[in-house]
Amino acid sequence: MASACTHSSICHTSSPHARTAGFKRPNKAERLAAGEPTETRLPEVKCMVDNPEIFPPPLILPGDDLSEDPECPPQSYREWFREEERNPVTTKRRTVYVVPAPIVGDEVSFMTSWSMPRDVGEMPRVHTPKVLDICDYLAAFYHGLPVKALTQSPPEFMSWEESKKSKRAQRNPEYVGLRIADECVGIRTRACPDGVYSRQLNLDDLLDAAISMLPKDAYALVLLTDHDLYEDDEDTFVCGRAYGGSRVAVVSNARYNPDLDALQSVDRLHAWPLSHCAEYISTCCSLSEPKTKRQKKSRPAKAQANQEPSGPNKPSPGPLDIAFSIGRSLTALDWTQESLAALWLGRICRTASHELGHCFGIDHCVYYACCMQGTGSIQEDARQPPYLCPVDQAKLLRATGTTEAQRDRALLSFCERSELRETQFFGPLAAWLHAKSY
Repeated sequence: MASACTHSSICHTSSPHARTAGFKRPNKAERLAAGEPTETRLPEVKCMVDNPEIFPPPLILPGDDLSEDPECPPQSYREWFREEERNPVTTKRRTVYVVPAPIVGDEVSFMTSWSMPRDVGEMPRVHTPKVLDICDYLAAFYHGLPVKALTQSPPEFMSWEESKKSKRAQRNPEYVGLRIADECVGIRTRACPDGVYSRQLNLDDLLDAAISMLPKDAYALVLLTDHDLYEDDEDTFVCGRAYGGSRVAVVSNARYNPDLDALQSVDRLHAWPLSHCAEYISTCCSLSEPKTKRQKKSRPAKAQANQEPSGPNKPSPGPLDIAFSIGRSLTALDWTQESLAALWLGRICRTASHELGHCFGIDHCVYYACCMQGTGSIQEDARQPPYLCPVDQAKLLRATGTTEAQRDRALLSFCERSELRETQFFGPLAAWLHAKSY
């Protein structure tokens, strides 16, 4: 693996694979109309929101979610607003709660080993992201609403069955209990199919348990977990999911551990915004082509990079270009415990904000590269941006009652914390926010 991305060309378009996959992005008029709260078209002066140097289209590399489901329907602002099942924010129900990972009780102390990855060699062990840092990020992302850690009466894993047939069964039970106040909920477990972790917890059971945790003043709640998750027999793993109508989400930090990047083929050096590297996109697309098809071509398909004039007529770089440049400079630095910890925090924050977005009634995005895009793999997850596109931000601003400028300032303030501003996730995001806003 190279020490840093050395390519300078940035792609402001979808990959060549998008057309092969059958993806048809809504056209510019449809995109502008989708973000407009009324039937009136946006004034011409607001057309900058569709600028690909700020909000490029989805990348759509082979295996990505929109590659597998290219006909995923768009959700405009008006469709979101008129959705009967959408939960409105009210004066009595407006707090977003973050529940820390459940405590592992003494009688199931073996579960501690379930949250430790296996066979990762001598790589550095990075500390799990702090709940208060996640809360602070979500408070900025959902600016306008209070975000609180729910630390009173924390949930606790405990034994589900009193009698066991063997010591093996004791350490690998089919169910564990999750105590919530005076209630105990059964959580299914299974062996991890790919062996990255020894055992997984069932996501649906945890989501059902999360519903029982909702305080009366909660708009939504996200339950964090240190354990690997699965949803059904066909899953290898899942990182998170939301019951949007029930206003709950569950997010696991297990697969986002930077110690696992090489094992999971996560290209850390081409994570957002370096996922827009034209050479990287071209390589990903050409490698996926069948040999017979590739042999018919004189050269592999190339991602369309920006063609900028040189000299005095060269335009100023856009927000994505600036974020790209910052990302390149930061990935050239040595990885430290601090920078890896910030990377892990950023990954959790992006997924938690995505899943909570579903609680606000926001569907998967097909208009732009956006935090609300669906994700088809852990590799795609790293390539997606942490920001909201103009369409989904319009929905969120209506729900939270804040403004774009206030929200941008809150996010920028978080990203510019001393321990975060020169790290590979938050540094580029800060640069993008600053260039977009000022």
